[in-house]
Amino acid sequence: MSSSDHKYDVFISFRGEDTRKTFTSQLHKALCKDNIETFVDYNLKRGDEVGPSLTEAISYSRISVVIFSENYANSKWCLVELAHIMECRRFYEHVVIPVFYEIEPSHVRYQEGSYKTAFARYEAEANISRNFANSLIEWKAALASAANISGWVSRTYR
Repeated sequence: MSSSDHKYDVFISFRGEDTRKTFTSQLHKALCKDNIETFVDYNLKRGDEVGPSLTEAISYSRISVVIFSENYANSKWCLVELAHIMECRRFYEHVVIPVFYEIEPSHVRYQEGSYKTAFARYEAEANISRNFANSLIEWKAALASAANISGWVSRTYR
C-alpha cells in the first residue's frame, strides 16, 4: 500500500468500557489538536457495518495504536481488529504502537489473568466450530506478536 492510499494517520484500537471516557478520549483529543487524522470507532456513521468499516479504516491508516486493557480480550471485535492490524504490519509495513493500560504486557503476551479467562470461554465455543478454532489461533498469535513490540506501559508513567 502506498503512502497516498492512507486516509488516516492513526487508527486507535481499544475496549470501550475500559478506556473510552478516559485514556482513549484524551489521546484522541491530543492527536486531533495536532492535526493528526485519527480514526476511533465513534467515527463510524449510523448504518455502517462495523466489521468491514473497521478493517477498512485499519487498512487505510499509517499507524495503529492498540490500547490493551483488562477487558480487551473479552471483545471478539477487538481481537478481530488486532489480527487485521498485525496482518497489515506483516504485509504493508503498518506501524503498531502498543499501550498497556493498567495491565502487564505479560498478561497480553501469554494470555494470563483476564486474557486467560476470556480465552477459556472462547475455547469452549471453539469445540463447536472449526472456523472459530482457527480464529483463536490467529488471535493468540496476534496478541503475542503485538505484546512483543516495544510500547508504553501506563503503570510505568505515574
